[in-house]
Formats: sequence, C-alpha cells, structure tokens
Amino acid sequence: MPKVLVVDDSVSVRKVIERALGGRHVDVVSAGGAQEAIERFDADEPDLVICDVILPDRDGYHVCEHVRAHPRLSRVPVLLISGIVNSTVLQRAAEVRSNDVMFKPFEADDLVRKVDHLLAMTAPASPTPTATPAPAAPRAPEPPPAVTAPSTLNAPGLDVKGCLEQFVSIGGVRAVVLADRDGFLVEAAGDPELSTEATAALAGCLAESSDGLGRELSRGALMGMMLEYESGTLVLHGVGSSAMLAILVDGTAVLGKIRYYAKKVLPELARALASDPLAYRP
Repeated sequence: MPKVLVVDDSVSVRKVIERALGGRHVDVVSAGGAQEAIERFDADEPDLVICDVILPDRDGYHVCEHVRAHPRLSRVPVLLISGIVNSTVLQRAAEVRSNDVMFKPFEADDLVRKVDHLLAMTAPASPTPTATPAPAAPRAPEPPPAVTAPSTLNAPGLDVKGCLEQFVSIGGVRAVVLADRDGFLVEAAGDPELSTEATAALAGCLAESSDGLGRELSRGALMGMMLEYESGTLVLHGVGSSAMLAILVDGTAVLGKIRYYAKKVLPELARALASDPLAYRP
C-alpha cells in the first residue's frame, strides 16, 4: 500500500487531506512542521510528500530540498501546497524541484487526481530484458488553477459538507459551522474538538440580535459580521433568510480568501436550503 506523508501545521487541513484520500487505499502519515516532516520522511520512507509551503519552523521548500538530497529517496514526488498565488511560489518550487504545486482552496477531486498521477510515477515499471529506463526529470509545476467553487455546487443535491470543508482547506480556518436562524446545527467541518453546537447557538443569537438592530436602524437584515477575539476571529455570513455560516479563523491573513470563496458558495448554499429545506433539517 502506498504511503503518503502530509505536512501542514493546521490539523484541520491535514484532516481534510486525509478524508480526501480515505478511499484511495493509501497509508497517510502526517507532520505539523518541517523538522517533524524530515524525521517522518527518514523513518517512514513515504512514496509521496504533500507539504504546505508555510510552516512554523522551516518552509516547505526546505522539506523538498531534504527529499532531493536524500541518498536513497531523492526521486520521491513532492506536491507543494500554497495559500499564496504568485510567480515567486512557482519559481521557488521549480528551484527546489518539486513535482507539482496546488493552491488553496483546492477541490478534493483535484487533489486525488494529482496524488494518483504522482504515485503512478513511483510505481515500479515492468522489467525489460534490454535497457533500464532513464530516470524521469522532475515535472515543472503547473500554472495555478483558477480559484472556483467546488464542482459539486453545479450537481444535483448539493454536497454541503464538501462546501464547508473547502473553507477549512484554505488554511488558517479552524472550523466552519452552518446553523439555522434559531441556532440549531445543520452541518460542520474542521476541528472535531470544537463544540459545534455552541458555535451554532452563538451564531443564532448574534443573528437574531443583529437583525433587530438592523431593523431599528432601517438597515434591513444582517448579511454578515466579524468578531475579533484574543485568540482568533469569528466571521458570520447570512445564508439566505434561513441560516448562518460561522467561520472560526485563527488569524486575519486569510480573510480575503474567505470572503472570495464565500461569494462563490453562499448563493448556492442558500438555493439548496430554500429548494429542499427538509434535506438539511438539524
């Protein structure tokens, strides 16, 4: 069974990747930083490394350099993941000879396709009686894919859980909770240790009080709000007239990406809840 090393300091992102690869018959091991990744790589000898570029100790480029300098495992494919989309990332990825780059947020199907392709590169070739094939040169990173909403949004029967997990895959997002306006939990993704019911109840209370304030000020219904706490930020978005989306963020650097993705996903979520409310009753 192929072994995949997943390196990301976000537990939520690691769980999203593990979930995406759950049905691919692969053994997933994980690390939260560059040094831990290097130790796991040397000990576990994985067939593929999926590594975030930004890590708390060293960056993902350093991990890739370690792989390429390894005396026995230098040909193990490395897939770098980045929340920053620019030419500098692609240039550095090429310099350290990574095999590919994915940009957050990514779709689970795209990740699986890339993993299947990269694992196929390491599969042993059929023996030939003539010559040993020359080692394949590392493939240059592909251009960043267009950031779009998940393909499931256009399919009949919206994958609500998958939509929420796309927020978590951005990185820096601890959890996402979808609740109705009464504060009852509909669906959640992210940190399994978080009290999603409490978050749903909080979202309902905030929505109710803020809607009342909006009416008093002749501003209409609540569309969204942001609360900053000592250890993070809570972003609330209205989902039509029936639900609220609560996004717990560890920092503010990803707020722009969250707003961008929310613009894509919220109309589809609202239509799904309005067209088939019984399917998403808590």
